[in-house]
Amino acid sequence: MFDIPTVTLPDIPPAPIAYSYSDTQFDILKKYIVNFENSLDSEHEVGIMLTNFGQSVTMQVTQISYEESVLMVFKGYVNGKFSTLIQHVSQLNFLLTSIEKEPDRPKRTIGFVAPK
Repeated sequence: MFDIPTVTLPDIPPAPIAYSYSDTQFDILKKYIVNFENSLDSEHEVGIMLTNFGQSVTMQVTQISYEESVLMVFKGYVNGKFSTLIQHVSQLNFLLTSIEKEPDRPKRTIGFVAPK
């Protein structure tokens, strides 16, 4: 028979797998939204038109956060009702738009909340 040599491989630890996409999307969204928000006058605030519900839905977003690794969470108001949208990062598709703020309350800004 044949004599098969023994091969010793070096002990190389596996590279960490980067699964977190939502944190990157969060940072990118924050940059665009803050820039857009800063361009508005005191009578307007940011609205987000959601474009993947078969119709246009405008959400007054008050908070954006994420769940690692691929979920984005938007909280705010749709037609005056408090709402939460949980969306996979591959489905993010919306239009930033300005909406008139209600005259009897201060201008709302969007809060960005990173997980702890």
